[in-house]
Amino acid sequence: MPPPVPKVLVNEVSVTFESHGRSVLALDRISLQAHAGEFLCIVGPSGSGKSTLLRVVAGLLRQSAGAVRIEADRPGMPLTAMVFQEHALLPWRTVRDNVTFGLENRGVPRAERDARAREMLAMVGLTRFARHYPHQLSGGMKQRVGIARALANDPEVLLMDEPLAALDAQTRTIMQEELLRIWALLTARPGRVSQVYSVDLGRPRGLEVRGSPAYGALLEKIWSQLREEVVRAMAEDRRGERA
Repeated sequence: MPPPVPKVLVNEVSVTFESHGRSVLALDRISLQAHAGEFLCIVGPSGSGKSTLLRVVAGLLRQSAGAVRIEADRPGMPLTAMVFQEHALLPWRTVRDNVTFGLENRGVPRAERDARAREMLAMVGLTRFARHYPHQLSGGMKQRVGIARALANDPEVLLMDEPLAALDAQTRTIMQEELLRIWALLTARPGRVSQVYSVDLGRPRGLEVRGSPAYGALLEKIWSQLREEVVRAMAEDRRGERA
């Protein structure tokens, strides 16, 4: 049988920015693919191009070279939805109305929008805050609303730019448990794929998997390489500051 068609295919994508009169290569010939049902985690030091790559896949930023293809299975449905590092909520809309914003723009009937909002807010633990406004929420709660808003729109591909960083440890752990893990590690800028790790830990993966030797070995392997990239990126930044 022929191999399955990737849901997301990124082929030789490069991005160059103009900054202070010079060109900065943010992404350097990135190629990767993700299949339906997979979760791809991109790991790298600050400034390595992770957010840039996500914005290219989301169609929010045009690449300088290369191509991105997303295989559409449901005509008329959103191809992508993105959860940003910052919640990016509309301050004049309630939590519920923020969650239903995308559905409203697509003309989804009110009853269906409200039902979807209740489902998503229950999932992120914010049911009783449906009538609150963003300024009445903590930072972590705002980020959970952003996640609920993206999920409510039912996209074919969900893109998440470190959306759990602002959550408390307990909530972050619970929400992480919902995600499948396939790790890809990016080198420091310009971004390029350095190593791909397959997670062969079996399913389902509950909290107990974190105590297994296999999980610890994989975590140490990833962090060992990431540590080298972070140190190199910091050294390059210091050299740039002195130049």
